[in-house]
Amino acid sequence: MDLARLAASIKSWGRDLGFQKVGVSMIDLAEDERRLLDWLAAGRHGEMGYMQRHGTRRSRPAVLVPGTLRVISARMDYMTEAAAPEAVLANPTLGYVSRYALGRDYHKVLRSRLAQLADKLAAAVGSAGYRAFTDSAPVLEKALARNAGLGWIGKHTNLLDRHDGSWFFLGEVFTDLPLPVDEPVSSHCGSCTACIDVCPTQAIVAPYQLDARRCISYVTIELDGAIPEPLRGPIGNRIYGCDDCQLVCPWNRYAKVTAEPGFRVRHGLDAPSLIALFAWSEAEFLDRTAGSAIRRIGYQRWLRNIAVALGNGPVSVAAIAALESRRDYPSAVVREHVGWALDRKELANRD
Repeated sequence: MDLARLAASIKSWGRDLGFQKVGVSMIDLAEDERRLLDWLAAGRHGEMGYMQRHGTRRSRPAVLVPGTLRVISARMDYMTEAAAPEAVLANPTLGYVSRYALGRDYHKVLRSRLAQLADKLAAAVGSAGYRAFTDSAPVLEKALARNAGLGWIGKHTNLLDRHDGSWFFLGEVFTDLPLPVDEPVSSHCGSCTACIDVCPTQAIVAPYQLDARRCISYVTIELDGAIPEPLRGPIGNRIYGCDDCQLVCPWNRYAKVTAEPGFRVRHGLDAPSLIALFAWSEAEFLDRTAGSAIRRIGYQRWLRNIAVALGNGPVSVAAIAALESRRDYPSAVVREHVGWALDRKELANRD
C-alpha cells in the first residue's frame, strides 16, 4: 500500500467534503497530558467533571481507541455573513451569541462529514480500524490538530492559523493505519497580548493558561446554577459564549466566510433584542433552537443569562417590565438573577 498517496487522497477527500485543511499526526501527547493534569489539579475546569472523569484516556488515543496509530485532524471554517460582532457588543439592548452557535449545531455537520471521510478511507483500504469524533469523546483535539500542522495553540488556548485565523471547528478520525505524518507549524503570537488584555473576566490568567471558572463561555454554557456575582457585570450582554479573544486577534483579519450553508444565521440570533428573547416561552425556545448548539443549555440557563444581560443594560420601562414578568418564575436560579437585575436597575435609577 502506498501510504503517502493514501494520505494525499485523504486530504483531497477532506477538501471535497468541505474541510479547509486536513493533516495527520502521531499519537504521543505526553507533554499535553502533563499540562492537562496540572490544569485539573488546579481546579480550573470548574464543574466540568467529565474533564476529570475520563482520566488519561483524553491524552492517550491508543487507550481511548485500541489499535490507534495515527489521528487525522480536519478543520472547517464557520464565520458567517452576520451582524458585526463589535456593533452587537456595543449595543446593550441586544444579546450577543457566540458566532459558532448562530447556525446549525456543528456537531451534526462535522460528524456527518467525518463519517463520510472515514468511509472513503475504509473503502480505499478494505477493513481498516477507524473512529470519528467531533467533541463526542475525550480527545485533546487542539493538541492533535497542532501536531498535524493545522495551526498553533495561541495564548488564548485556541488553535490559530496565520492564513485563516481561528474561526473554525475541529474533528478527528482515529485510524490504525501508519500514515505519514505532517509537520507542526511554528507559533506566531510573538509578544502580542491582545487576547489576554481584552478578556472581560481575566480568564486568561497567563499566556496559554485559561481558568475556565472565569471564562464567559464556561459561565454561560457549562455552569449550572447561579453565576458568581463578581462575574455578572463583566458578562455585559453576552448571553451564550464569548468571542472577545478571537475578535481582537490580529490573525483573524485573514479569516474567511464559510461556504457551509448549515452555519448561516438562524432566527436573527446575530443581533437579537434581549427583551424579545426574554419573552420566549419554553416551547418557543425549543422550537427556535432546534438543531442548534444553544439548545443544550436548556431554557432555565437561557433565561438566567438574559436576565444578567438585561441587568447590565440601560434602564427602561420595557426592560423593567420584562424582568418583572419573570420575578416569580418557578426556578430559584432564574428568580435570583432576575432579582439581581432589578436591583441593578433600582441602583441605576438612584444615581
